[in-house]
Amino acid sequence: MALQARVAVTDVSQVGEARRAAVKLAQTVTFDEGRRSDIAIVATELATNLARHARHGRLLLQTLRSSGTEWLELMTVDDGPGIADLPRMLQDGVSSAGTPGTGFGAMRRLSDVFDVYSTPAKGTVVLSRFRTGTPSIDSPFVVGATSLPAPHETVCGDIWRVAVRGRDLALLVADGLGHGVLADEAAQRAAVAFDRDPFDGDQAFFDRAHTALIDSRGAAAARAVVVGSDVRYAGIGNIAGSLIGLETSRGLPSQNGTVGADMRRQVSSSTYQWPERGLLLMHSDGIGSRWSVTDYPGLVVRHPAIVAAVVARDFTRGRDDATVVVVGANGKG
Repeated sequence: MALQARVAVTDVSQVGEARRAAVKLAQTVTFDEGRRSDIAIVATELATNLARHARHGRLLLQTLRSSGTEWLELMTVDDGPGIADLPRMLQDGVSSAGTPGTGFGAMRRLSDVFDVYSTPAKGTVVLSRFRTGTPSIDSPFVVGATSLPAPHETVCGDIWRVAVRGRDLALLVADGLGHGVLADEAAQRAAVAFDRDPFDGDQAFFDRAHTALIDSRGAAAARAVVVGSDVRYAGIGNIAGSLIGLETSRGLPSQNGTVGADMRRQVSSSTYQWPERGLLLMHSDGIGSRWSVTDYPGLVVRHPAIVAAVVARDFTRGRDDATVVVVGANGKG
């Protein structure tokens, strides 16, 4: 997937920069002039809210592709103070910022996908997505991700890939050792191995990835394959995986080693049941492991992109590339 861009918005003077970044990215996708105007309105509203009301606000931008449909995603993340009366703010015509877009209600109306999660003191995450074309209303999965490079790096040494085949899904997260260009090169090799046959057997996939990475830095990698209600998971190195239900979560173990350098001959995998109204979450070791969705009331039923952003916001270690990918499934459990 494309590198996610991050624009800091802590002052009203940065609102224009945020809007221009969103419009520039929109020009890389096949939006007509009317939708580009809508994107500019939403970006302005989001950035203005950050500048006037939030602490350490940032706008995250990325393009996504799923089942032949392209998406432009705008997401704001801040560290507080949170929204005291979110239901009121979601009404059309209500705007605490006094901007022409007239608030969250208008942003929700203009967006193809819109969601908000806010907790007192911890802060707010707002998601707005715009799509090209009309995706299938029977899409079996919803995917969200946050993937950002280490401080002072221009490339991310983490990658993630997702493939959907009918009602089944395959997901890869790989983390090239270290960070920077050489880490990115290693992770990209893992991505090529995945793209060749995303639904291949676990042993075949990891053997192929290991061979591809032998003269690189190597990488940690994990892959989940969802078939029906079964989730098959296998990992090498420190990629973390979890299946999260409404009240409980289950960790998905990886075995020790490094793909391309030190990998056991026999790759082990395990199969689990998808939890009722649950999520599949995977992240690189740029994210700390001591988090629990039970500390965030209502988060598990929010859009997967919101879940990924909240986990990244609150548990990024701050010294490495950081990637969180979350998958929700329609009709499972």
